[in-house]
Formats: sequence, structure tokens, C-alpha cells
Amino acid sequence: MTAAVVPRAHALEPVRRRSRRSLLWVVPAVWTVALGLWGLSRQQSVWRDEAATWQVARRSSGAIAHMLEHVDAVHGLYYLLMHALFTCFGAGTTTLRLPSVLAMAVAAACVTRLGQRLAGASAGPAAGLALGLIPAVQFHLQEGRPYALVTAGAGVATVLLVTALEGRARRRHWIAYAAVVAVCGLLNWLALLVLPAHLVTLAWTRTPRRVLARWAGASAVAVAAVLPLILFSLGQAEQVSWIPPLTWHQLIGPGVLVAIGALGALVDRPRTRRVSAAAVGLPLLAVPQLLLLGVSLVKPLFLDRYVLFSMLGLALLIGTALGAAVRALRPRLPRVSAALVPVAVAVALVALLPQSLAKRSPASRVDDVLAVAADVGRLKRGGDAVVFVPAARRDTALVSPAAFAGLRDIALARGPVESGTLKGEEASPARIRSAMLAQRRILLVTDAAAVARPVAGRRDQVKSALLTRYFGVVADLQVRGRRVTVYERRPSR
Repeated sequence: MTAAVVPRAHALEPVRRRSRRSLLWVVPAVWTVALGLWGLSRQQSVWRDEAATWQVARRSSGAIAHMLEHVDAVHGLYYLLMHALFTCFGAGTTTLRLPSVLAMAVAAACVTRLGQRLAGASAGPAAGLALGLIPAVQFHLQEGRPYALVTAGAGVATVLLVTALEGRARRRHWIAYAAVVAVCGLLNWLALLVLPAHLVTLAWTRTPRRVLARWAGASAVAVAAVLPLILFSLGQAEQVSWIPPLTWHQLIGPGVLVAIGALGALVDRPRTRRVSAAAVGLPLLAVPQLLLLGVSLVKPLFLDRYVLFSMLGLALLIGTALGAAVRALRPRLPRVSAALVPVAVAVALVALLPQSLAKRSPASRVDDVLAVAADVGRLKRGGDAVVFVPAARRDTALVSPAAFAGLRDIALARGPVESGTLKGEEASPARIRSAMLAQRRILLVTDAAAVARPVAGRRDQVKSALLTRYFGVVADLQVRGRRVTVYERRPSR
């Protein structure tokens, strides 16, 4: 009996090892979820970008569709998704941000699988754990916007691409690839920059024409699915007119990241005709950033969140470098090699702790719409009016309507839902003037002095001029990038 059992145990050992390796993605995924849940509410703060998600997600699907005809069509799919979640689970910071946490956990699992397949068993978990520590990832890990979801989709698409390059793809893989890339593009069409990155990988590895043709077909289907959105949203380009022109100092960050990634690629000893971490990770890191920088020379568009998915490449290359170090140490220092990745992650966590804490505080964002809403609720009186400078600061009232109950928004002509906009449509300057001069007390909600821009636009100039000339300040509070000032009418002379 014993002789029969021992061989069977030996036969099962490779299966057990493969099973353990196949489950290594669980650790980085859980690690990323833990990082995301840590300080998820950011002391119950919500900033202006998230406020847009919050207030749109609370509208009906019909009202969202009406709004997309005028503004923010590029985020339409994301708003509909968040509308469904808000309907099912209620509006709150957890519902707002948890999708990003879970999506980034999927991204961590993908980069772990890529590291395992391309650079060895140690490189996979190292890459997955590194992803959650990258500062840009930590910022968007807890953000109620679509960029983490795009990153997850880019990770899945890259895993599917590597499967094809390894000769294991079937028709369903290419269908899945096209579908995932299309969904990413519908969440934010700049996510299609993942396709040029994948094309560089295909060229690097000198992919056979048959595979290249299938990739081209799948990519064409994805682009065709997103093209109507691209063409339609170009008519709403005014939304990104606030993005400043490219400056030299903006090149420093991408340059440093690409340099770090290049060092990791060199460790992998990149060669052509070989599917490697370098061939996959370096194009994924560098190509989207370089292309967006190039576009920004003509039309300012460079924001790191638009190419957040490129951090998958950086994490993969960091994991590759750590994996190479583990392999180098294993023959002579096996215990040290086994502890290298956990120790490196712990050191990185400690080193980045001040930054991690900062990104989980309300001060990490330019403003907080909830904090100033609470101040409005305390300062208001029956019969008071409210104005917003600029009109976009009306988001405070849209996210926290209870705090503004009883206040009359005297500049508003058509509400955001009725007008299909984010901030509503305001009356003419003449009507705003008449309405303000008829008030005894007015609350002004605006930006804090430290972040306020010069007043622009005729309506906002009229509001500011009237408050200065005919009203006096009786209360003034600034909190987390927002400001509420209470004005009372001066006695007429």
C-alpha cells in the first residue's frame, strides 16, 4: 500500500505547485482592496470632479441621456453605471468610490498574471503589490471617476494580448479583446491609446502576420464602436478648454517614470522575437504618455489621469526588476531571496506613508463640496438668497440639497436637470442684478481665496460688483478650498 501511495503523492506535487502559482494574484488583489478601503471616505469629503459623478448619478436615466446631448458625453457610460449603483445601494462615498477600488484590484490581478507569465513567479506578486503603491494609482484608487475602471480594462486587454502572443488565443479571446477595449473607450476614449502601445509590443516581438491581422481586426471593431462617441464629444471640446498648455516642467514626471521603467526593462534583457515583460511593459508605460504629450503640443490635453492605465507597465517592470533580484540571490542566499519582495514592499510602504496619508485627506483635492454645504446649513436664515461664483460651484447645492433647503437660487433660470447641463442655466445679467438688489441677505458660495481664479464672465462680474457695492460682509468662512460669505444689504443713503 505504501509503495502505491508515495508515487501518487509525488505525481500530485507539480499540480499543487501550479495551483498555488495560479492563485498568487489573490494576494495583490486583496492588498489593493485593503489600500483602497483605508480612509475611503476621506473624512466624508467629496471634491468637484466627484461631485459631478454624484449629482449626475442621482438623475434618472432619461435625464442623464438629455444631459449627455449637451455636456460630458465622454463619461456617459460611467454615469449610467454609477446611476445603477446609486439606485441599488444609495448615494454615499462608499458607493461612489468602491467601484474604483474593486477595478484597481482587478488591474493588480492582471499585472500579477502578466509578471508571472513573462518574468517568473516572484515577479508577478511583486508587480501586483507595486501597482497599489504607485502614487498616481493611490490617488485614483479612491476616486469616484472612471479612470480606475479603464485601468482594469487595459489590464484585461493586455492579458488577452499576451495570451495571443503565446499562441494560445482562440476566436473568443479576440472577441473579448475587442469588447474590453471598446468598453474602455466608451468609459474614456483616450483609453484607445492602449492600442498603439500594443502595436509596439507586436512589432517588438515580430508577431506572425496571422496574429497581427487578428489583432488589427479586433482593434478596428473596438475603434468603430467608440468612433461615434469620439465624433460626438468633439463638439463638446469646450469642456477641456481649461487644461493649460504643455510646459517643460510637466515633462519631468513622465520622464522619470519612463526612465524607471526603462531600467526595469534592461534587467529583463529585452530581445526581439520574444514575448517579455520589457516588450509588454515598456510600450504600455511609454507610448500612451508620449502620444498624449505629442497631441498636447497642438491641443492641450495632458492630464496624468487620462493615461493612468500606463502605470500597469510601470508596475510590471518594477516587478520584473524585483523578480530578477530574487533569482540572482536564490542560489547563494535562499532565505534573503524569499524575503526580498515582502521587505521591498514594506520599505516602499513606509517610505510612501506620508504621501499615502496625504492622498487620503481632504486636502489632497482642490476643494470639498460637502464641508462648505454644512457651513451653508448653519449660516442660512429664512428668506435668504444664494448665488454661486462661478456658476459651477452650484455643485455644492446639487450634492447636498438639504443644506440649501429654504434658500432661493436667484441667478438660476433653468435647473441642471431641466437644461441638461451640470450647473444649470443662469438668467441674464440684468435679471440677476434686479433679483440681487431685491434681497436683504445673500449667501455667496465660491472658491477659497487660495485657489480662486479671477472672476470671468459677465454674470459673475455683475454678482461680485453688486455684493461689493451694495452689501456688507457679516460672516465669512473658508473650508477645504471652498468659501461661503454672508452679505447683508447696506442701508440706502
